[in-house]
Order: sequence, then structure tokens, then C-alpha cells
Amino acid sequence: MKQTRSGMRQVNYVSLPDERIFRAEVAWEQGYIVGIRETGAERGGLGYLVPGFIDAHVHIESAMLPPAEFGRIALRQGTIAVVSDPHEIANVLGVEGVRFMLRNARQTPFHAFFGAPSCVPATPFETAGKNLGLDEIRNLLNEPEVCCLSEMMNFPGVLARDKAVMDKIELATRLGYPVDGHAPGLKGDKATAYVSAGITTDHECVSLEEARDKIAAGMSVLIREGSAARNFDTLHPLISEANNRVMLCSDDKHPDDLLHGHINGMAARAVKKGHSVFDVLRCACINPIDHYRLPLGRLQPGDVMDAVELADLESFRPTRVWLSGELVSENGQTLLGPIQAEPVNLFNARRITEDDLRVDAAVDRIRVIGVEDGSLVTRERLLSPREENGVIVPDTARDILPVCVVNRYQPVAPALGFIQGFGLRRGAIASSVAHDSHNIIALGADLASICRAVNAIIDERGGIAVVDGDRLDILPLPVAGIMSDADGDWVGDTYAGLDRGAKALGSTLSAPFMTLSFMALLVIPELKLSDRGLFDGRRFEFTALGVG
Repeated sequence: MKQTRSGMRQVNYVSLPDERIFRAEVAWEQGYIVGIRETGAERGGLGYLVPGFIDAHVHIESAMLPPAEFGRIALRQGTIAVVSDPHEIANVLGVEGVRFMLRNARQTPFHAFFGAPSCVPATPFETAGKNLGLDEIRNLLNEPEVCCLSEMMNFPGVLARDKAVMDKIELATRLGYPVDGHAPGLKGDKATAYVSAGITTDHECVSLEEARDKIAAGMSVLIREGSAARNFDTLHPLISEANNRVMLCSDDKHPDDLLHGHINGMAARAVKKGHSVFDVLRCACINPIDHYRLPLGRLQPGDVMDAVELADLESFRPTRVWLSGELVSENGQTLLGPIQAEPVNLFNARRITEDDLRVDAAVDRIRVIGVEDGSLVTRERLLSPREENGVIVPDTARDILPVCVVNRYQPVAPALGFIQGFGLRRGAIASSVAHDSHNIIALGADLASICRAVNAIIDERGGIAVVDGDRLDILPLPVAGIMSDADGDWVGDTYAGLDRGAKALGSTLSAPFMTLSFMALLVIPELKLSDRGLFDGRRFEFTALGVG
């Protein structure tokens, strides 16, 4: 329903420039704030008006929703804007995939800004649908919604000053765009060298020491709290320590999580940890505007009326949200109608059989991907496999399960490996959301279940699936094989059911599907699996499954 872009509201006004909270009458006309009249001291029972929350780094596609539908859900949480890296869909459909995101986002008042993806494909060691070169990036940087060069994941290339990598960074820098980074574990001289190449942010810090080194080198650090990678508890001291160099982000947020909270949840936790509400709001609302030079309101006279009214400054529960003066969410309900997403996709996978998944028992030990809950970093574990009739078989007693990646772009045999940490005692799970190339990834307690889950996804041309005995549950993802075209609440509820289904199979991970989606992300050490084989992320090269 369309709302007027003019209005007036009595609120407790949170003034960030002078760190005051006072009762005020805020008025706006035609989408712009025309007056903020102080009327007295802060008063209980009134809402608190703050600038809108901004997710400073997210992959919208990870919510399995197109931008317009993502915005309808995120607005309920007080998120008025995101800086999104569309490299998920770019890996599938290239520039046309990015342009799909731009077209869809333009149909909603939600502020969706984008980066030009810098690493598509993420590495030369996997099969993606498309490639983005320098010319494609230059064209995308001309789009009005594009505000940066997205995360430069090839940090070894940056350190080595690889020409193809540096050409992209230099192009963005020359045109005045910030360059986002992605450099897990870099500290000291290496962090300094990474920043000196022109990188301005990082969202992969896993320790305070690493984050402080990067800030000292001149970088801004994004504190991440997503559905799988969670660094808030480790990094939150930075909110007070280096307030002008910190932003908040989710990176990857699955749809069920988005229904229950976003950046507002991080803000509430930060205040509970003892941080000043003013410091927290600068990180959550203002610093992204400054860093990316976003055309958003800061809740000052003359600014666009982008604002959130909170019930209080403890829960950070939004009661009303305005975009350009238009009321777009009230009491947890979005006032924007749905936008139907156009169908775009690329899927040429062939169905698999159990024979495709058999591994001969020709070695004493195998390299096993060791999973740690809440982390994208995996460990290489050298373990003795369980054997039967000359082949390696699933070992649920020791939680050593077969994992496969099926090329979705070409009808070829799957790549095979083994994984420990998912805990499945029966059945299988599979997904065509597999960063960053989005081939199909699956694991399970028996080969028949794995095949059934994978083949169901192939039949739907994208989705996530759970197989438990005779039961098959699937969330179809017909938009590029990574997003749904359905209502966001339905997607969130359906995904939550699949999450419960995976946990019913025995998984103890907090987010089994989100974790699964990163097991093919080669740029995160130590051991991952691409559609072309087992990959050592420390040495940046393929490695053998067998040892000795």
C-alpha cells in the first residue's frame, strides 16, 4: 500500500553528532526532513528514532530471495540498505545475472547497493557458469547502484601483485570506488602489503589480533554475524576501540534467520556487552554511508527521511521504518507488495548413480575435510577409512561421510571426498547453493540417499534437499538455481523445516545447510572440494584424497 512521503512524528530522537537523546517533533515533506524541534527530555513510552541499519557486506542470494523480496523481509528488522556482492549469481550467469539483481532491486524502495564482483570465478580450480573480466567490471562500475569493487578473494594474487588482480583494483581505485577485501588470517607485514595494494575493508577477521593489525594498516573491519560464520563475540571490542573503522555485516544470512533478526540484533547484543549506543549506531548506520559514499539519510535536517523507530534501545525492535519519507514497515509487517522475479537460470547437470560415488580402498589413510561449527575454516584430517569389499564406505560411528560436488554446468562425473563434523547418522542433504560457483554439493550416510537428494535438485534445476528414508523434502530454487521466486515468509519457513530435517538426521551444526554451502569455497583454508577435486586452500592447489 502506497504511503504519503510527508509527515510528522513525536519521538525520542537519538542525535549521533552530539551524543544526546531528547524528545522531539520530527517533520518531513516530500521525503526530506524539514525540521527536528526539541520538545523536552527523553520520555518513556515514546519510540526512539534512529538512522536506518545498513548491512555493509552481504550476498543477498544467500537468503535465497531476490533483492526486492529480501528487502521486504529485511525492512521488518529495520534494515534500510545493504551493500551486496552479487558474485553468487555472477558465477552462474555473469553480467546478465548481476543486471537481473539490479533490475529486480529497482522495483522496490529498499536501498540495495551492489559491488562489481572481482573474482568470478573465485578461482581457476572450479567450474563456474561465466567469467567476469576487466571489461565486464568496468561496465558494471558505471551502473548507478554499484558502489565498490566487491571482495578481492584472491589474496595470494594481491600479495604477489598479480597483473590481472591488480588491473581490477587499479581500475576501481582510478574511478574512485573503494575495494573490499577478503583475507582470512593475514596479519603483520602481510596485512600491510594487502592494504597497500588498495584494499579498504575486510570481513574475514577471526581474531582481535588480526583485526587490530588490519585496522593499524589502514583498513576498516566489518564485524560479521551470519548464519554460519559468526565473529561478533570475538571482535565486538572494536566497536569502542576503533569506532570510526568498524561496520557490521551478515555476509550470508539464510532466510529463516532473516525472519528473526538482522543488523538490529547485532546492535542489541553490542549494547548489552556495554558499548555506547552512539558508538553502536555509528557502526550500524553511519560508517557504511561514509565508506561507500551512499546517498542515504543520516537523520539530519535536509536529509532524506530514511529512519527507524525502535521500541527501545535494548531490544532494538523496530516499530516503524521509513524510506525516503514513505512508511514501509509497521509493527513487524511490511507494507510493500511482492515483486514477481523473472525466471533466469543455467543448469546442465546429469543425474548421478551410486557407481559415480564409489571410491576404491587403495590407500591406508585419506584426507578428510574437518568441519568446525560457526567457522568457514576447515581442517585437514588424515584418517583411516572404513572399507567393505574393496571400497571406502560411510563411517557414521566416526562421522566420516562421503561428500560430492556435481558440476551443474556440464554433464560430467562428480568429484568425491570425505568429511567429518556434520554428524549425520542416516539420510543425506544436498544443495545447489555452493559458494561460489554453485555446483551441487551433497553428503550423507549412504550413497543411495545422496543420489536421491542430488537428482531431486537436478530435476528442479536448483534447490536444497533432505532425504530421510523414503521421505524427500526439497525447497526449489528456480532463479539461477540459488533463489526462490516465492514469498519470503514461505521460503523462510520451508528452509527452517529443512534445517530441522537435517538436524533430525543427526547433525549437531547450528546451520548445516549454510555450512554445507561453504565446503566448496576454495579460497577459505584448509581443505575444500570443488567439482574438479580435493583442494588445499593453504597451498592453493589440488591435493590427492589418499595418503600413502
